Amino acid sequence: MNKNPSQDHCFREFLWYASLNVLGMIALSCYILADTYFVANGLGSNGLAALNLVIPVYSFIHGTGLMLGMGGATRYSMLRSQGQEKKSNLVFTHALLLVLGFAMVFVALGLFCSGPLARLLGADEAVFEMCRTYLQVLLLFSPMFLLNDCMLCFVRNDGAPQLSMAAMVTGSLSNVVLDYVFIFPLGMGIFGAVLATGLAPVISLAVLCPFFLKKRNHFHAVRSGLSLRTGGHIFAAGVPSLVTELSSGIVMIVFNSIILGLAGNSGVAAYGVIANLSLVVIATYTGIAQGTQPLLSKYYGCGDKGRVQKLLRYGVFAVGSLSLLLYVLVFAGAKGITAVFNSEGNPALAAIAAPGLRIYFTGGLFAGLNIVLSIYFTSTDNVSPANLISLLRGFLVILPMSFLLSGLWGLSGLWAAFPATELLVAVVGGGILHRAKNSNDAQRMT
Repeated sequence: MNKNPSQDHCFREFLWYASLNVLGMIALSCYILADTYFVANGLGSNGLAALNLVIPVYSFIHGTGLMLGMGGATRYSMLRSQGQEKKSNLVFTHALLLVLGFAMVFVALGLFCSGPLARLLGADEAVFEMCRTYLQVLLLFSPMFLLNDCMLCFVRNDGAPQLSMAAMVTGSLSNVVLDYVFIFPLGMGIFGAVLATGLAPVISLAVLCPFFLKKRNHFHAVRSGLSLRTGGHIFAAGVPSLVTELSSGIVMIVFNSIILGLAGNSGVAAYGVIANLSLVVIATYTGIAQGTQPLLSKYYGCGDKGRVQKLLRYGVFAVGSLSLLLYVLVFAGAKGITAVFNSEGNPALAAIAAPGLRIYFTGGLFAGLNIVLSIYFTSTDNVSPANLISLLRGFLVILPMSFLLSGLWGLSGLWAAFPATELLVAVVGGGILHRAKNSNDAQRMT
């Protein structure tokens, strides 16, 4: 039996975009992993606890950049596939203006509010100064983070996923190298760690520069007043990406607060191991979803619903296969993973982190499915289900679930809150998808 050439082409496109973006997202998540490893070995458990307290702010900055980038690029891709060049350039222009606006807010916070923000996040005297330093430098570099996130999304949607991946990988590898140099040979401590992280998007943007200098880009900034309608389209399409990133930060704040009451700073440091590995796993799922997004938006804009459904099936299969592999690795290697980040050999940290890894990551499959579904709905101009899925898993279910289960079973219950939440939301998302499919089938029959 001969294979359908269009199906082969669609599958090859999926593999190309998704694999490149997965590689890029894994590299991007090395920002935090490199910080975690080098801070743990250079500054001990207090440094690790401080880093874990400030990660939510990084998540918020990165989430804002992705909201503007993914929201703008999704809209740009739909309009361009329909031949509406002028409107697609207006979307890019508005994305840049919004980047500028948010950057000004974050820089102001870095200049005037880094100390109070560190206190708000739960920093005590042992870790306060490290938290304050990290927050201030991170916020002052926020314009680079926001611009980099935005440009990576537009370049990917402009038919250059390989360049987007190369920029992410180069920036992340530079972060790893600079982390080591600044923390160990130069002895710059927590300031060195955050400086390395802040320089990474600058290097990533430098990799993207030839794309614009050689005028390969199809999107351009144009003279335009700020349109609430265009800005609203960007926000509507980008909110799921923001919620996905923001929720990880909010959940970390809540988890840190609960853990401090249950196990103190050693518990927070142990959660740092789990949370940072989770960033890599979630980045992998996000890579699959975001890699598929340009294709989903393009084919939806062209009215090719058959390929849209194929891409959804490919994404679900990829998430399922990857989840099985990842959980086997985490379950078998939980003690070894913990030891990598436990330079002091803290027995309390080891006793908490290893079993926590095994419980927490049972939710990986369901988290991956929820991320793919959210991007699918966004890319097909159906933002309400995407926003619902993101809000449920990001706030409305995970927060009460964490208090409920930790109250019943302590730390074990807290680790179980993540898989319980993702399972419930996956059931809701699957139900919405099934109902939408039945509705479409009924419309075709009438």
